[in-house]
Amino acid sequence: MTMHMPEVTVQELEILLEDNSDLLLIDVRSYGEFELVNIGGVHIPLDELEHRLPEIDKSKDIYCLCHHGVRSQYAQSILLKSGAMKVYNIIGGIDAWSIHIDDSVSTY
Repeated sequence: MTMHMPEVTVQELEILLEDNSDLLLIDVRSYGEFELVNIGGVHIPLDELEHRLPEIDKSKDIYCLCHHGVRSQYAQSILLKSGAMKVYNIIGGIDAWSIHIDDSVSTY
């Protein structure tokens, strides 16, 4: 039996960000990807995440972002195993954000 991992669409994330929810957005893409385009949040590349867990406030609702939603799903798993309670994967990643929310965010 597989556990369902909570996820949100970019449309749901946009509403949460507009409401100034007390959430933590973590972008787990590489340095080059983040410099190319980002929508803010905390930048912790996936390969650094386990070493940087002490920096993360695990009491917050955490939203993980990557390019298409695969690395962020892996990050979600790491964060849940580390004791974070509410961790969400953003479906489609920054690519979906560019397509559905803000076309000034370039795709790559």
